[in-house]
Amino acid sequence: MYIIQYTLHLSHRTSDPYVKFKIAGKEVFRSKTIHKNLNPVWDERVSLLVETLREPLYVKVFDYDFGLQDDFMGSAYLYLESLETLDVTLDLKDPQYPDNNLGTLELAVTLTPKEGDVRDYQSMRLSDVHRKAQLWRGIVSISLIEGRGLQPMDANGLSDPYVKFRMGHQKYKSKTIPKTLNPQWREQFDFHLYDEQGGYVDITVWDKDAGKKDDFMGRCTIDLSLLSKEHTHKLDVPLEEGEGVLVLLVTLTASAAVSISDLSVNMLDDPHERRQITQRYSLWRSLHNLKDVGVVQVKVIRAEGLMAADVTGKSDPFCVVELSNDRLQTHTVYKNLNPEWNKVFTFNVKDIHSVLEVTVYDEDRDRSADFLGKVAIPLLNIQNGERKAYALKSKELTGPTKGVIFLEIDVIFNAVKAGLRTLIPIEQKYIEEEPRVSKQLLLRNFNRVRRCIMFLINTGCYINSCFEWDSPQRSICAFLFVIVVWNFELYMIPLALLLPLAWNYILIASGKDTRQDVVMEDLLEDEDEDFDKDDKDSERKGFMNKLYAIQDVCISVQNALDEVASYGERIKNTFNWTVPFLSWLAIVALGVSTIIIYFIPLRYIVLAWGVNKFTKKLRDPYTIDNNELLDFLSRVPSDVQVVGELYIFYVFLASQLSLLKLIF
Repeated sequence: MYIIQYTLHLSHRTSDPYVKFKIAGKEVFRSKTIHKNLNPVWDERVSLLVETLREPLYVKVFDYDFGLQDDFMGSAYLYLESLETLDVTLDLKDPQYPDNNLGTLELAVTLTPKEGDVRDYQSMRLSDVHRKAQLWRGIVSISLIEGRGLQPMDANGLSDPYVKFRMGHQKYKSKTIPKTLNPQWREQFDFHLYDEQGGYVDITVWDKDAGKKDDFMGRCTIDLSLLSKEHTHKLDVPLEEGEGVLVLLVTLTASAAVSISDLSVNMLDDPHERRQITQRYSLWRSLHNLKDVGVVQVKVIRAEGLMAADVTGKSDPFCVVELSNDRLQTHTVYKNLNPEWNKVFTFNVKDIHSVLEVTVYDEDRDRSADFLGKVAIPLLNIQNGERKAYALKSKELTGPTKGVIFLEIDVIFNAVKAGLRTLIPIEQKYIEEEPRVSKQLLLRNFNRVRRCIMFLINTGCYINSCFEWDSPQRSICAFLFVIVVWNFELYMIPLALLLPLAWNYILIASGKDTRQDVVMEDLLEDEDEDFDKDDKDSERKGFMNKLYAIQDVCISVQNALDEVASYGERIKNTFNWTVPFLSWLAIVALGVSTIIIYFIPLRYIVLAWGVNKFTKKLRDPYTIDNNELLDFLSRVPSDVQVVGELYIFYVFLASQLSLLKLIF
């Protein structure tokens, strides 16, 4: 077995070239893209494991074209058996036109026999999905404000524009603004910056067409190396291959937010380091750097009894640790079902309601990595310093798989910052796949909405029964409530909302918690249905390929039902103490509201609200509007998330411990 090392150079080519390397038909490395350079120089250095020198290294050069298919620019073979020199110049050819000269590719290659334990070497044969788990150096925050004078694409002289962003493997998509040439998006997207020198953000604008393929409206590119850090830049970027201008706010923030080290290098085990971090997130520093909510440290120790993914009865496991859009991975332990990684991962916490995901994969040189198991742990459910064995689960977290993983996790955060962060929009995940129509999912969302509506109907019937004297005790209480209405004041509304929170808290404390029994049974019955069969039947009938408009309508209805049902369930789960941190936060907000409304006349509150609302855009023309109540509810899990175990129920004792931690 050998290690091959090479450095890339390409000369006398135009466009935005990048290079792919393959061995035995498997892609083993892809270089970065050099934008708009006539003489690109990569100077990238990488090491690969080569099992035999008989397989040549196949090199292909492409021109990167965002939004469209990349153009082929030439290929060549590097025969390792006959390799004699360190510096190699390959002539690029097109197999269909072998006489055409497509330029040259210069490599500096070194062949070295592999020695030592293979498991200490981190392979580069992983798919692009997992290679993005490298350290990042900063954050690129892009606020998409508006578009001006875009190109009309519809028959009515208007368009339905949306924007796609791409930086490396990171992709985002904005919402669609219907029937306008001057759309107002006011959305924010955060990218991770891996290269300290900067990079390029590719932006394309599209017109949404429900009946056929979306129309291309233009593109532009932002060169981050030209922008200074720690400063917000307002950019009016004209569109190429189209009409109009995009207005953007771009901010580059340097950060050391993620890190990886061996178990022996552990900052939280050092009392001095831990004391400094604890002081950094103490209540006395609650108003300092509001975006820095906390820090989480994950010790990935070992796994036992993993699934055998290879024909030899073994696996080549490695771990990927994810927190929101932050990803890091361990090295690969070869030919082992009981691997030991002993790695420490450190992440900055931007949202205390995030879920930490640890996934185990089997590295496979012939195809993408195989899934072995996964665990999802809400940050609010972590007991600091507890070394615990977690049973690995399926991708959907609905059932167990083979094996356990041993983790030790510490979370230190500021409760005030975490509460304030709850009232701003949740961070979006990288776009993964487009939603598909599913009859079963559509039916499940309809049933969830029906349950919410039935709750309102039953509540109305209950109130009406108070006037029927079906229950004298109930009717007498209702009559006393009418007397209370005579003395009604506005502050009684938030005060009344505190009552169900207190009542459910008493039920949990007394061990009579039945909040999810019926819902969990209904949803688990839905999970037993065969989702894939429904989708396959749809594809077999040609429904997905022939009726694009109907598909879009079904997806919209499906998503709308899910959104309506989710908000109804989240309101219920707030009062049910599903996540105690959020329920305590609701108590604080309602208590403060009660006091403010009691002491301050309503007209002054409305006046202050109106002045703030009408002057917000005058004070900051590019502010991104948000609804604090909806942002709060987005952190509360719906019943589907609860059943899927993305959130785990707190018992009464755990809620008490969490409260004590927040106070002291």
